[in-house]
Amino acid sequence: MRQCLLIVDMINRFDFPGGEALLRAARPAAVRIAALRRRFRAARMPVVYVNDNFLDWKGGFADLVADCVREGMPGADLVRQLAPADADRFVLKPRHSGFLDSPLEMLLRQMRVRRVVVSGIAADACILVTAHDAHMRKFEVHVPRDCVAAPTVLRRDRALALMRDAFGIDVRASRSVRFEPASPRGKRKA
Repeated sequence: MRQCLLIVDMINRFDFPGGEALLRAARPAAVRIAALRRRFRAARMPVVYVNDNFLDWKGGFADLVADCVREGMPGADLVRQLAPADADRFVLKPRHSGFLDSPLEMLLRQMRVRRVVVSGIAADACILVTAHDAHMRKFEVHVPRDCVAAPTVLRRDRALALMRDAFGIDVRASRSVRFEPASPRGKRKA
């Protein structure tokens, strides 16, 4: 099954009210996301950055990354740790859901993705609605509990429980993500 890692809103300035608490919570998640991203790349599975554009309609994703790694930006070190590679894709989103008014669904369908692994911030906002919207679009969804953060552990855990209990979303830790071996060229699995 073709899977895709979605990294949501980790390219971030963290310069908003509550940003300091969210950055503190995001640091351990960023370490796990970086490790999971390495596994996806090694398995030759796609990585897509799904990021808020902070309502800046003049710049692109590269501009956003450059702005977030500038000297003095609160989360510059975290953004450098998770900076995209040339092979990674990105989608800028105007609101909380990665699917709302964005080309994310079209991109995933074009790549023949059937399962999305949703990581990033904030678990109780953008992750929650992106995972819900993926579920509504009939994707299999996994939100690894160790790859998401919210301003508090309670808020993260409530969001994860809601995803699991209401929508049947897999919220096991990132170590549970498995990759099927590629079929030999020209042969299909039975």
